[in-house]
Amino acid sequence: MKRRNLMGLFAGTAMALTMGTTAMAQEVTLKMHQFLPSQASVPTQILDVWADKVEAESGGRIKIERYPAMQLGGRPPELIGQLEDGVADIVWTVAGYTPGRFPKAEVFELPFMMTDAEATSRAYWDYAAANMMDNEFAPFHPIALWVHGPGLIHSKDPIVSVKDLNGVKLRAPTRVTNMLFTDLGATPVGMPVPAVPEALSKGVIDATVIPYEVTGALKVSELVHNHTEFGNASLYTTNFIFAMNNDKYDALPDDLKAVIDANSGADVSAWAGKTMQAADAPSKQIAVDLGNNIIVLDDAQVNEWREASKGIEGKWIEEMNAKGFDGAALVAEAKERIATNTK
Repeated sequence: MKRRNLMGLFAGTAMALTMGTTAMAQEVTLKMHQFLPSQASVPTQILDVWADKVEAESGGRIKIERYPAMQLGGRPPELIGQLEDGVADIVWTVAGYTPGRFPKAEVFELPFMMTDAEATSRAYWDYAAANMMDNEFAPFHPIALWVHGPGLIHSKDPIVSVKDLNGVKLRAPTRVTNMLFTDLGATPVGMPVPAVPEALSKGVIDATVIPYEVTGALKVSELVHNHTEFGNASLYTTNFIFAMNNDKYDALPDDLKAVIDANSGADVSAWAGKTMQAADAPSKQIAVDLGNNIIVLDDAQVNEWREASKGIEGKWIEEMNAKGFDGAALVAEAKERIATNTK
């Protein structure tokens, strides 16, 4: 009888220890939400790679469920709100999808600000660490901040000179780029990038500005046949935010926070920007293989666009000054950080 009681006691103790160990090693499930289809280059080459790495380094204790193409509902401009409300635990989105929400980040979207996404993405993280983490980015936990490669124009009719934009209905991604193309004579039409194919096919827009990288997934090269490149320059770029819900991050045990931290920051931002720019080449090749018109502007032609775009920086500085920021100082800092990180 005693032996049976002792065996029961040992069994109960073993079960309690096992349950305790299980509790200590409890899995955390994180829902990652973003706006592109799962086969696009950013999900396959950046977001999934990041998620797989976090899962592996957590010893399987973190599980990341991936929800592409707004599968958790809502529209792309709602992603930041979904992150703050806990609808999603991690989101990847365009900063400019919520106009006016992240004004200081807009500096990197000014015309001809960047050419190299790796250097500019590292500069973006460092700039945000100095200027934005305690205010604009405080409502969530940034993981990485990056920009895409050189922005260019994809159009139904050839666009070479600035005057070719007159009357063109053009989709631009952010407030700053809409301001730019308004000044250049186009008629900007705002919409998230997933809406571009339908808008092109229905004639809602005549042109769009996106990097080559995303044209493959959206089949843009099958809908328009002209692509205007700006030589070694970049007409514009777009800021991205990859971030985690604050409460979800704070609730992690310290060792799992360390896993997230090890996969966050300037190095991850630079890697994401570099990876995104590298994805331009395969998508450009699709346009080449289709026999599309690749227009590469020479230095003199690019200078025409530079001159026509000059006023945007001044307008942006005035806007920032009106908000109580030193706009000129922010531009100077962004340019200095890009220069410092450019190899």
